[in-house]
Amino acid sequence: MKDTKLFVVMPCYNEEEVLGETSKRMRELFMTMEADGLISPDSKIVMVDDGSRDKTWSIISGLCDSDSIYRGVKLAHNAGHQKALLAGLMTVKDECDCAVSIDADLQDDINVIPEMVKKFDEGCDVVYGVRSKRETDTFFKRFTAEGFYKFFRVMGAEVVYNHADYRLMSSRALNALGEYKEANLFLRGIVPTIGYKSDCVYYERAERFAGESKYPLKKMLSFAFDGITSFSVKPIKIVWTVGLLVCVAAIIAAIYTIISKCLGYSTDGWASLMCSIWFLGGVQLVSVGVIGEYIGKIYKETKARPRYIIEEYRKK
Repeated sequence: MKDTKLFVVMPCYNEEEVLGETSKRMRELFMTMEADGLISPDSKIVMVDDGSRDKTWSIISGLCDSDSIYRGVKLAHNAGHQKALLAGLMTVKDECDCAVSIDADLQDDINVIPEMVKKFDEGCDVVYGVRSKRETDTFFKRFTAEGFYKFFRVMGAEVVYNHADYRLMSSRALNALGEYKEANLFLRGIVPTIGYKSDCVYYERAERFAGESKYPLKKMLSFAFDGITSFSVKPIKIVWTVGLLVCVAAIIAAIYTIISKCLGYSTDGWASLMCSIWFLGGVQLVSVGVIGEYIGKIYKETKARPRYIIEEYRKK
């Protein structure tokens, strides 16, 4: 029998409707994997309560009291998905051989976890769960998601296409992740930069079986923008390029205006003048906004506040 000690870490935010079914499915999977000799009997299921306002923590506490396979981490306040996930991983990194991160709604297929563990046994430190297709998504979500991954690569950042935060990481990779101290977390961009041996497993994503998505469009767009600005300075370079092009266009327009004036062809240019003012004003505001986003990130980093605070760690 293998003695691989696997911990599965699940960030939870207002997930009272799914935790009963989620804990049941994960426990059944663990029993099967243990019977097949893939994991140690000391493997655990760790649920991280990210400051939920419903009965999430009381359900997690009850699971921990009833069965030693479950553990619970309670954050003192809502830190956000990425920080909650990091809190769970950093809590277990010294106890496990490897850890799998997965959302509590189990839209990601848990049946590929055994394949992840096998790749870990073969020497992989990171195994990415990658969606094979997006048929369950709406056209808009599929278009924007695929566009994000492509745009992220154009911006010069490394990211695994169609991978979110469903992955296995070895204890060595987790310790390396712990060396990253930035406050602006974007784990799917950070993990590939670790550089250890990696591989992928492919799966089809299911519909959420209960509850509501915690990532509406506004939050998804904000998350995408945070990821891009956390890993690439190309937006600032684009702003500089646009500014340069506008200056060139302004010079050409000035030359044209002077020539037209000298030849007596000038007419009232109210429309072109107003368009130019609005255009230049828009470029300036967008430029200030992009630069301000980077300054804001620098501000957050220099304060060096803790990314999360653990209020309680439950285990039987």
